[in-house]
Amino acid sequence: MKFQLTVICVLCLLLLSFSDATVPSRYAKQSAEWFQSEAGRRIADNVLTWQTPHGSWPKNRDTASEPFDGKSDDLHGTFDNSATIGELRFLARAFSATNELRYRQAFLKGLSHILEAQYPNGGWPQYYPISKGYHRHITFNDNAMVRILELLRDVSESSDYAFLETEYRTKTKAAVTKGIDCILRTQIEQDGKLTAWCAQHDEKTLAPAWARSYEPPSISGAESVGVVRFLMSVEEPTPAIIAAVEGAVGWFKSVAIHGIHLEAFTDAAGQNDKRVVADPDAGPLWARFYEIDSNRPIFLDRDSVVRYSFSEIGQERRTGYAYYGSWATRLITDEYLRWREKHKLPKE
Repeated sequence: MKFQLTVICVLCLLLLSFSDATVPSRYAKQSAEWFQSEAGRRIADNVLTWQTPHGSWPKNRDTASEPFDGKSDDLHGTFDNSATIGELRFLARAFSATNELRYRQAFLKGLSHILEAQYPNGGWPQYYPISKGYHRHITFNDNAMVRILELLRDVSESSDYAFLETEYRTKTKAAVTKGIDCILRTQIEQDGKLTAWCAQHDEKTLAPAWARSYEPPSISGAESVGVVRFLMSVEEPTPAIIAAVEGAVGWFKSVAIHGIHLEAFTDAAGQNDKRVVADPDAGPLWARFYEIDSNRPIFLDRDSVVRYSFSEIGQERRTGYAYYGSWATRLITDEYLRWREKHKLPKE
């Protein structure tokens, strides 16, 4: 019974976190009539109360259902877990539908915050103002930088943001150009061959960097997928962008793991656990972390010790983190092929 309750609580927390992170984005798809309604305006006004003095929003909080009733200085905004980007997309829709100036002002405050947070080299930290910890690094983790770039590109190009002055659309376009340059400069090379990216890169040297104790400098089999998808979404890719995509996809193909799947089970003590099981029919998997020089999958507990077998880390991390995933499957079997066809690239 205790085990069942624990599992239920964990699942509830995960669902709550996911729901909170995506609430503004979900409401952003509502009709103009909905935004003009009493319910729509109430939710938009709730979102305003969660904006920090700097212009961002906190993560893993339901910023739509209820207004924030604490001190605004106690809010810690971030670009992590879809925070800030979802709220800004929502407020842009709210202003377009209602013409309420307070929504436009909040959007501009948030947009200015994003532009100010960009490093001169084109990257973004996870939090701004910059902290002393790993949050200061250029952050691909959770697709943070990709989500920022997608928003800024939409601001510079989409009619959904036509309410902005030309000045803002020009600034966002320049920020996207710098961001793409940062992506290209941070791509990891092995013996002169382009591979993929670390989940975070040092904000000064651009080298792969540590985040949390179990997130080492490495090549990411997860976050790199989002980076490649963003590069493939560039309408007129430069030779450098094409080379980056080709290099990353080639790397994904070379490090795919075959013949295993991850199995959830209950151990002898009644604890939820996971293990690797041989399975010749399993689809390809990718490791979350690959050792930079060898491309060997690596696994870490909170002690930061690198191990080469999933079974060697503890139950807490085996069940509490995604060390394996099918992240690149659709990318290399479908999206990449259509991208090559779209741009009439020669056959491999």
